Amino acid sequence: MKGKVIGDILVIKGDIENPEKLLETPGVKRIVKLGRISGLKREPDVEVIIGEGTETIHRENKCSFKLDVSKIMWSKGNTTERKRMSTIAKQGETIVDMFAGIGYFSIPIAVHSKPAKIYSIEINPISYGYLCENVYLNKVEGILEPILGNCREIAPRGIADRVLMGYIGNTNEYLDVAIDVLKEGGIIHYHESVPDKLKFIRPVDRINEAAIAADRELVEIVNKRIIKPYSPGVYHVVVDAKIK
Repeated sequence: MKGKVIGDILVIKGDIENPEKLLETPGVKRIVKLGRISGLKREPDVEVIIGEGTETIHRENKCSFKLDVSKIMWSKGNTTERKRMSTIAKQGETIVDMFAGIGYFSIPIAVHSKPAKIYSIEINPISYGYLCENVYLNKVEGILEPILGNCREIAPRGIADRVLMGYIGNTNEYLDVAIDVLKEGGIIHYHESVPDKLKFIRPVDRINEAAIAADRELVEIVNKRIIKPYSPGVYHVVVDAKIK
C-alpha cells in the first residue's frame, strides 16, 4: 500500500489511479494527498481526495492522539522509539519534554510508566492545543502538565530526572538548556539527524561539550540507536546520556 494510515485517514504521496480502491484498507474512511512540507513549523500541504475534514484520532500502544493531518506531522518511523520510551521512566521521576508536539513521547510515558510529573513544553500553539486535548483523552491530567512557549525561556531548571529532546533540526543548540534542566545523575534523550560516518560520534561529542561548558560531566552513554533513515546517507539517531 502506498501511504500511511493515521487514525481513519490514509495519507498518500503522489497520484494514484482509483483511490476509491484504497478505501478497502481496514479502518480507512478518508484519503488525503500529502504535498510539500514547508516552514519552521513543518506544516504539510494536504489535499483531501475522499471524505471530509483532516482531523482524526490515531491510536497506538494503548494511547490516543488527536491531530489534524493538514497541520501536524505524524511519523510512522518513530513508532518503535515511542514504544521504547513508554516504559523507560522509573516510578516517581520528574520529566521535562522540551519539544513535546502533541505528546508523541510524553503521553505514552504518562500512560504506561509511573512518573511523578511530566512538564511538556511546546512552542507551536496548534500542537499545544492538541497536546492539551490528548492529556484529557488519555486521562493523565494528574501527571502531565502542558506548557506553551519556548523551552529555552520557560523550561523549569534543575528539577528533571529525565529530559526528552525528541526533535531533529537545531536540537544541539538546546543542549545547554537540557543540562540546566537536569538534576544530578539525570538522563538526556537526545535526537539528531547525522551522516552515517558520524552517527554515534557527533551526538556524543556535542553532549560532552555542552556538559563541560556547564561545568558538568558526561558519565555514561546509557543507550544509542538508529531510529530510522532520514535522507540518503543520513540517519535519525537517539543517544541516552547520563550527566552528573
